[in-house]
Amino acid sequence: MNILKTIFFKPEKAAENSFVKWFNIILVTIIVLGIFHFAFSTIDYPYNWRGIITKYRYKFILGFKVTLMISVFSSISSFIVGILLVLGQKGKFLPTYYFAKGFTEMIRGTPLIVQIYLFYYVIGTAFGINNRYLMGVLIMGVFSGAYVCEILRSGIESIDKSQLETAKALAFTKFQTYRYIILPQVTKRVMPPLAGQFASLIKDSSLLSIIAVNEFTKNVQEVDSLTFSPIENYCILAIGYLVLTYPISHLSKYLERRYSYGS
Repeated sequence: MNILKTIFFKPEKAAENSFVKWFNIILVTIIVLGIFHFAFSTIDYPYNWRGIITKYRYKFILGFKVTLMISVFSSISSFIVGILLVLGQKGKFLPTYYFAKGFTEMIRGTPLIVQIYLFYYVIGTAFGINNRYLMGVLIMGVFSGAYVCEILRSGIESIDKSQLETAKALAFTKFQTYRYIILPQVTKRVMPPLAGQFASLIKDSSLLSIIAVNEFTKNVQEVDSLTFSPIENYCILAIGYLVLTYPISHLSKYLERRYSYGS
């Protein structure tokens, strides 16, 4: 009984044993793969993994690269948009305050697919922006920026007011207050939701296929229309997105530890 408890339950104080950790990871992996293998084997379906991957791998690789490029630039632009919206909401100038507040609520309250059509076919056309990829980055940056704004704003407002009063008592400038008191704590608190938001941004970029951006999802759909092999194609799609989003969670955990100043 003690052996089973050691293997299958977390220790209360001691660090988790490396063997126990990998034993459980391998066990769970085997169970999950077994379930999928059983489900796939019961379907009367002509699998053609090698043929599809060999013949259309260039389409998958191209779509993966485009999605990666759009995701990177969209993440950067969304962070910039989020910071600008936070500054607008935290500022004392009322027009920028109400613009930032209203803009954030509008973006968060409407579907992304509607925003893609509106920004690309109306606003993009009005300003003469015909590059689908540039518009895709801008659209995803604006959409995700509204959520980044709320994450950053809630992180800042979570700082106890007594700490700000202490900073004033110590004659800290506003810059010093943000540098030494607010930012270290906010960084640690917003990392998990920011990681989740950037992972969602990568997956949401699949909707850019409706404006003919040749990203990962669109290329997979084109291959599927030629091969009529949805299981193989969409499994490849799922694995590709997992490859893109999985490192983000590890980066988030690293940054959390980096900015952790003790418990």
